Amino acid sequence: MAKAAEYSKPITLDEPIKRGETKITEVKLRKPASGELRGLNLVNLMNGDVDSLIKVLPRISEPTLTEQDVQQMEPCDLVQLGDTVAVFLQPKAVRAQASQST
Repeated sequence: MAKAAEYSKPITLDEPIKRGETKITEVKLRKPASGELRGLNLVNLMNGDVDSLIKVLPRISEPTLTEQDVQQMEPCDLVQLGDTVAVFLQPKAVRAQASQST
């Protein structure tokens, strides 16, 4: 039986992403599978490395963001998404403990 994908709560962008007439105002991220992290340094990703986020976010975002979208994103929005990715990479026990303290 396939494991159900784990998604973040919708993340509201401070600055919407514009695609023609469409504006993306919220993004959900899916917890990445190990294969989606191929070619990335996990320590860099956990530390919010911009190049790593530019590569991984198009693989796990809904709606799907392009690398160009991520490159042109407001820094505060990139940090929000990067923080969510870092939380996904932590063990369940650490995530549970963090959610209890907030």
